Amino acid sequence: MLQPRRSAQDVLLCDSCETAPLQSHCERCNINLCTNCVGKHLLDSSRKHQVIPFIERSSTPNYPKCHSHPDKQCELHCKKCDLPVCSTCALFGKHKGHDISDIQKELSAKTQDLRKDLEELETRIYPRYEEIVSDVQTEKAELERKYGKLTTAADQQGEALHREITAIVNKRKSDIAEMKTKHLAVLNKNTDEITHSITELKQIILNLKAILESNDVSLISTYKSRNAEFRRLPPKVQVTLPSLSAQKINTEQLREMFGSLSPLSINTEEQGYIMKSAEAVSSPPVKPLLDEPRVTATIDTGYSRLYGVSCVSEEQVWTRGDNEIMKLLNLRSKLLTSIQTKSGRQPGGIAVTRDGDLVYTDYRDKTINLVKNKEIQTVITLQRWMSFILQGWGPHGVCRTASGDLLVTMNSDDGKQSKVVRYSGSTEKQSIQFDDQGRPLYSRARHISENRNLDICVVDWDVDAVVVVNQSGKLRFRYTGHPSNTKQSFTPVGITTDSQSHILTADYRNHRIHILDQDGQFLRYIHCDLRGPFGLCVDIRDNLFVAECVTAKVKKIQYL
Repeated sequence: MLQPRRSAQDVLLCDSCETAPLQSHCERCNINLCTNCVGKHLLDSSRKHQVIPFIERSSTPNYPKCHSHPDKQCELHCKKCDLPVCSTCALFGKHKGHDISDIQKELSAKTQDLRKDLEELETRIYPRYEEIVSDVQTEKAELERKYGKLTTAADQQGEALHREITAIVNKRKSDIAEMKTKHLAVLNKNTDEITHSITELKQIILNLKAILESNDVSLISTYKSRNAEFRRLPPKVQVTLPSLSAQKINTEQLREMFGSLSPLSINTEEQGYIMKSAEAVSSPPVKPLLDEPRVTATIDTGYSRLYGVSCVSEEQVWTRGDNEIMKLLNLRSKLLTSIQTKSGRQPGGIAVTRDGDLVYTDYRDKTINLVKNKEIQTVITLQRWMSFILQGWGPHGVCRTASGDLLVTMNSDDGKQSKVVRYSGSTEKQSIQFDDQGRPLYSRARHISENRNLDICVVDWDVDAVVVVNQSGKLRFRYTGHPSNTKQSFTPVGITTDSQSHILTADYRNHRIHILDQDGQFLRYIHCDLRGPFGLCVDIRDNLFVAECVTAKVKKIQYL
């Protein structure tokens, strides 16, 4: 059925502005555009666009024939059976009573997913595999130099001992050669496995392109993504090179004095948890800091006090304030959605999952909750304090990791202990509380963020410090402010990180943001007339969103 503005009597109009005649079509986004809107459309660099003249757009989809009714085409989709069906099967056949939808909608969704998979394979996963192979080749070249040094050391020892130790020298060189052979064998095996995966990736990419070009509904409908399989990168082989120790020459104790060759140590190290998907890019472009950051948008949230902000996109943010309501707002301060906490109490922390769903913590209720389709699901309920023996914990800050896990800061009911817990779904995977000497890492951990290098960055309220540990929980550094003149002491609250591995923390009393590098070195302040900056988040384009507690406004700031 034709839409009113697409009837034969009317001029076909641009889908974007809906006023000018259309002239072009973007195959990637399936949108018709006028001349003016084409330029604006191409400015969106979040995907690769394919704009062609409208008359050259793809033809009508190739509907499959129905097996039960050969004269019918399958123009409908059975959601229960996840199959294309014809109208007769849907009304009178074996699919009668099932949930039936327009196949165009299903085709559009499937095609979109397929294109995303193809783009991820081509632009992120495949190049990362090539990079790993290149790293192994470099390591193999360096291996020759390092093993050569070992061989030279053995030769020098042998010359000093002359003929008396010739046999020992030859034995040592034989051991080195054997270790080298084993080392190379392990690296070659690793290379072969990666090369095999690359061959599979190439074939999958070719298959996906063929499916897209065929426009065959059957192939698209039955397509199953394997991207998740390849996001888990191949393990990196880690070898501890042997060393040759030596003692002073003594004819009577030649064997002992010649020293010993340490054994070849080969370990396999997983590269993180899993390759980052979608927004996570293997090698981000270098973005220098601006000398003068600028505010590009201001959002009025309507709270009396504003405590947190979390990005859904460049245009939408979730916010939390001094009541039990969490609000989804756009850059024009328009309220898109509001959610009340299940307990009716103020949320402790908020974050957005990879799927765009909201997560919030409830300290008093001791729960971590997921908001999906406006429905609240309690995914984690912590043990409540019930006696002098049992120590209860309450969740505060929360963030999503690159692998899709949740990191949550927790404080004990008696206020004496603090820790960070990693959850995969509702399963606890890791608990970080003490350093190598058994001393507490945190006094009162609150806001939290994961850096691009997988470091865990936490604001410790009681000691006014940013505490950073690596992925395994080992302390890397503490930041307690820059030794510049300030009217007030350093008071960190919100924290976030960007694509450059910068760490940004809000200095509440001094009304500014501190920017650190990944090793904790101070780089610069952001001022922008901030008043009581509290919560922070960064979108996929490295725009900084600052929740001002005092004004209850969110400021969007460009600083890179």
